[in-house]
Amino acid sequence: MIQAHHDPRLLIQVLSRRPLRYTAGADPALDRPAHVRAASSLVRVGAQMLAIQDDAHFVAVIDPDTWEVRAITLPAGPDGKRQFDDLRGTKALKLDLEACVVVPEASGALLIAFGSGSTPQRERILVMRDVMTDEPAMRLVEATALYAALRAPAFAGSELNLEGAVLLPSGQALRLFQRGNGAPRGALQPVDATCDIAWPALAAYLADPSGVPPPPLEAITRYDLGLLNGARLTFTDATPCPNGILYSASAERSPNAVEDGPVVGSAIGLLPSVGTPRYAPIVDLDGELLPLKIEGLLLDDRDPGLVFLVADADDPLAPSELLTARLIGPWFGA
Repeated sequence: MIQAHHDPRLLIQVLSRRPLRYTAGADPALDRPAHVRAASSLVRVGAQMLAIQDDAHFVAVIDPDTWEVRAITLPAGPDGKRQFDDLRGTKALKLDLEACVVVPEASGALLIAFGSGSTPQRERILVMRDVMTDEPAMRLVEATALYAALRAPAFAGSELNLEGAVLLPSGQALRLFQRGNGAPRGALQPVDATCDIAWPALAAYLADPSGVPPPPLEAITRYDLGLLNGARLTFTDATPCPNGILYSASAERSPNAVEDGPVVGSAIGLLPSVGTPRYAPIVDLDGELLPLKIEGLLLDDRDPGLVFLVADADDPLAPSELLTARLIGPWFGA
């Protein structure tokens, strides 16, 4: 078990907060709301940022120059619906896309978005090519065998809840992030952990999940991410950074990996290439802890000291927020 520690030299200063609303508004024919719901991971394709959503079948495309937001429409669920929540009584049917990563290909960017695996319904993976065209090519892969491997107690602990994915610098492996916000199950406790899987083997499996075995889990590592006001911090996303991996973690008093709970706040942390993990809580300009559930993060490609964050309000009627924050202190140094 690797222990992360709060580094008082580090500060995250939130500069702005923007509700994420589609520029074109709602589209009832597509069952699209007027706003981005439950944004859960953030990546970059070209100059644009993409946010997946865990309870709506759309990918939000955010222009960081104009802040316009458009939607890529994903395949519909039962009865043509694309929104799933407790208000409709359909929460159990959602894809629960929680982790995404972009893999460069000769023909362009490949977007891979993973279901959390917290229930059998959430064991699907979105594979999307031609992302920025008018007609992206997309598939939803039933990845039962891969999720069976991910449920290994060494990685998943008591309950699987996949929340982050990063392409490692070699380009030959992905690192997956397990969120330890589950309920105990017998002798098993919830754990935060990472594992590596070989990208070529995963690509082959995604192309033929019924005929190709999933890649094995490698380099499984467990973490204790610390506490905020007595609540455990647990992984919610990750992104590459100059000397390792930057991660987001939220302190949420949830009863298990499926149900939401009161949010104490969130933190940004660093898993350095060398040394021990360190983190800082996300606070307002007065130094007060912001009670936000940060579910995604992405460094600015022009200013590595600037980070974009997405916050999930856990309310289908409220838009997710995009935050811009400054990383102050020796985040990427000694």
